[in-house]
Amino acid sequence: MNILQRALAVGLGAALLQALMLIAFAWPAVHTAPRDLPVAVAGPGAAQVSAQLAQRSPGAIEPRTVADEAAARAALTEREVYGAILTGPQPRVLVASGASPLVAQQLTQLARQFAAAPAAAAAVEDVVPADPDDPRGAGFGAMVLPLVMSGIAAGVLLSLLVPTAAARIAGVVTFALAGGVLSMAIAQGWLSILPGEYLELAGVAALVSFAVAGAVAGLATAIGRAGIGIAALTMLLIGNPFSAAAAAPELLPQPWSAIGQALPPGAAVSLLRSVAFFDGAAAGGPLLVLLIWAGAALALLGVGVVRERNAEPAPARAVPQPA
Repeated sequence: MNILQRALAVGLGAALLQALMLIAFAWPAVHTAPRDLPVAVAGPGAAQVSAQLAQRSPGAIEPRTVADEAAARAALTEREVYGAILTGPQPRVLVASGASPLVAQQLTQLARQFAAAPAAAAAVEDVVPADPDDPRGAGFGAMVLPLVMSGIAAGVLLSLLVPTAAARIAGVVTFALAGGVLSMAIAQGWLSILPGEYLELAGVAALVSFAVAGAVAGLATAIGRAGIGIAALTMLLIGNPFSAAAAAPELLPQPWSAIGQALPPGAAVSLLRSVAFFDGAAAGGPLLVLLIWAGAALALLGVGVVRERNAEPAPARAVPQPA
């Protein structure tokens, strides 16, 4: 392949990558809609309201009848549902914009259907509100891409500039710790887009940074430079657009929603929401996902350490000289 052919091939490859990125980022936004969105229903006639919801929007709302208002509030704060409809003479709707401002907005619109009179609407209460400095969740949604991109960049640089696997492990750990501390200092201290305990949030950011950077460096160590592309494109083209940072997993098409939650960006979004807004409720699943990715990355880098040690030449033995 001469220089001109190589240039044409690179240009064509870049155009295909551009098309893939357009599909990956635009397609989820176009197809955002409720899909089996869990909503609690309590009060007189709750079973009838649940049936009406299921019939009116098949596959959109998953109504769950609970005993009373206390049970509905508990389900909301434990992240079992995204909202609750309290029936009665004066119907009310409970939402949690901390879980998803977009879902809270949609449930607020749904409240109009439970009006006592045509001009009245059901009262809406935000039980778990978003941060007052980021009420629409725009800052939270924009925070995920920098975490992913910086992790990819760290993994690429470590793979290309650091020759040994042991040193790459040290680099990934350093990046994760420093990145977790600095990113949450900016997000919470300066931009004020996340409530909650700073050290807990910094720990989550550090784990995410380790998982992403470690996956890139680990695959590069295991299979060479091709691993950089595989890991980076997986995180960027699948993990980020399907992370549901600006929406909720139940608003994205399947199976991509589930795949997104199985990758570090999606798990990071869910874990950050749980820690920041819900005192750790429903944090077990996304935490396990991130730990599995971090453990796999560490294992790949560990295999590289062992392989490099086995490849080291044995020290030459001194040959005794005849007397």
